Amino acid sequence: GDKAFAQFLTDEIKEERKIQKHKSLPKVSGGWELEVHGTEARLVRKVAGEKITVTFNINNSIPPSADEETPEEQKPDEQEPDLTSTPNFVVEVIKDDTKQTLVLDCHYPEDEVGHEGEEESDIFTIREVSFQPTGESDWKDTNYTLNTDSLDWALYDHLMDFLADRGVDNTFADELIELSTALEHQEYIKFLEDLKSFVKCQ
Repeated sequence: GDKAFAQFLTDEIKEERKIQKHKSLPKVSGGWELEVHGTEARLVRKVAGEKITVTFNINNSIPPSADEETPEEQKPDEQEPDLTSTPNFVVEVIKDDTKQTLVLDCHYPEDEVGHEGEEESDIFTIREVSFQPTGESDWKDTNYTLNTDSLDWALYDHLMDFLADRGVDNTFADELIELSTALEHQEYIKFLEDLKSFVKCQ
């Protein structure tokens, strides 16, 4: 059984390598520096007295595949639909002269449907906003967290503009999907390789 499993994994790795779009990770425009630790990635950018950090984790970032596709819609050569990784991401804005960090928890809405009547719809939304003490890695539950569900639209729009002014806009969000998808695929191939060596190990 293990032999067959290992053989299956070998073929699978070959296939995945073939469809791998990026041999190296795609860059995010706008002078962001990328750090990757396993499945967690961090993009950092410094602008006029501020440091902006965007952190995301590729685990569980691929939405469950929609079962709505009828067989006719599938391409004839049995090409599986491209899996896209749309991770939640956290934006932290640190001003040099304060002890506070503004933390915005963002995500990609599943249906990607904008509000009716809006031409330009944002591809990501802000879910929560809070202040956290700068330099603390743990999120403090005792700090007030603003949930955007019940938020005044004008305030929400200002928050989105605030992010856009710091380079976190639709273009960025698109490139983040691209980066995250490449990263996820890279990790998946690595996982298959590890699994293969594990299965072969006597």
